Amino acid sequence: MASVHHLETRAPAWVASFRRYERHLSAAGMVLGFAVDNFTFGRIDHPGPHIIFVAYLAVAAVSIAFAHALQAAKDRRDARSAVGRDLRIAQDAEETAPEPERPSRLQLWLPVITQFALGGLWSGFLVFYWRSAAVAASWPFLLLLGGFLVGNEVFRRYHARLVFATLLFFFALYSYAVFVVPVFTKSIGVAVFIASGLLATILFFVFLGLLRTLGRARYRQSRWKIIGGALGIVAAMNAFYFTGILPPLPLALADVGVFQSIRHSGSVYVAQAENQPWTAQFGLTRPTLHVAPGQKLILYTAVFAPIKMTTRISHRWQIWDPQTGHWQTKSVVSFAISGGREHGYRGYSIKSNLLPGDWRVNVIAEDGRLIGRAAFKIIAVAAPVETAARTLQ
Repeated sequence: MASVHHLETRAPAWVASFRRYERHLSAAGMVLGFAVDNFTFGRIDHPGPHIIFVAYLAVAAVSIAFAHALQAAKDRRDARSAVGRDLRIAQDAEETAPEPERPSRLQLWLPVITQFALGGLWSGFLVFYWRSAAVAASWPFLLLLGGFLVGNEVFRRYHARLVFATLLFFFALYSYAVFVVPVFTKSIGVAVFIASGLLATILFFVFLGLLRTLGRARYRQSRWKIIGGALGIVAAMNAFYFTGILPPLPLALADVGVFQSIRHSGSVYVAQAENQPWTAQFGLTRPTLHVAPGQKLILYTAVFAPIKMTTRISHRWQIWDPQTGHWQTKSVVSFAISGGREHGYRGYSIKSNLLPGDWRVNVIAEDGRLIGRAAFKIIAVAAPVETAARTLQ
């Protein structure tokens, strides 16, 4: 506080200005950081992003452990001082207790370092999970990550608390394991997800062992809160996965569209598509497709998967039934895809006998999670309408 007061005395104008706009600058910096991450983070199967994530996790682990060790040492010194004072035989009646030991500069900076590392993790996770997510299904998890990203600044003072920082670290570790294990194993599914959770839990208990070694008494005071919170995180992540809320990383929908016809031409596909208003082109409204008797529609997808990964996806064609108030599945087409292509593995399914009404096609991963969705409205017409060619990469 003395150094801050000295700084304010020497430069009151710019310090006061900074403090006045500190929250706005922090919010702007957070948005800018997320935009930069979205631009700079490349493919999930390239080493660059994983080097950054591992570095952030390592910095968070070291800063949390170091802060715990310093606080544990300070607690021991305070305890010895208290015992020494209690053993004094004679004391002056007016003697005042010594001032409590002030935290060192390192102790003040370590929570800031933890906040920086966790903030980088939340931003990077949000980039990749957002790319993979179908918002209609995964919005609760995306909202949670966004809340952590915003709350990382709002609750910065709590990063000095062992339970709070440790549980945030475990959630970050778990979130990273969920998509790094499939990248290395080249597969997805329930077994891979469970293996990801076990890996994150084992690494976390190794970290807890380090905390216990660095400050046994302080760790014992908090261990049941940490363990209880960790169990809650495990339960939440499993609930997210088995209810389909967790995005299907490392898969991501690169392109999707419904067309009247499609053909393979060299290295590209050429499709015939009905012209749509700009609101449908930008996803503000559903496309409207006019279908003549006997005409078929084609659902085209390009799904990104990591290099050497082979899995299966499904196109689930559904129509809305206003009488039952539910979506009725009319057909399911499943096929294998291979990873590695920059713009995603291309494939399509064909549907005939189309009824007028509201339709959607869910693109489903092998483990049942939603990769993406195409929603549209069908109107019956007497003759085919005019279409325009569109090249699909």
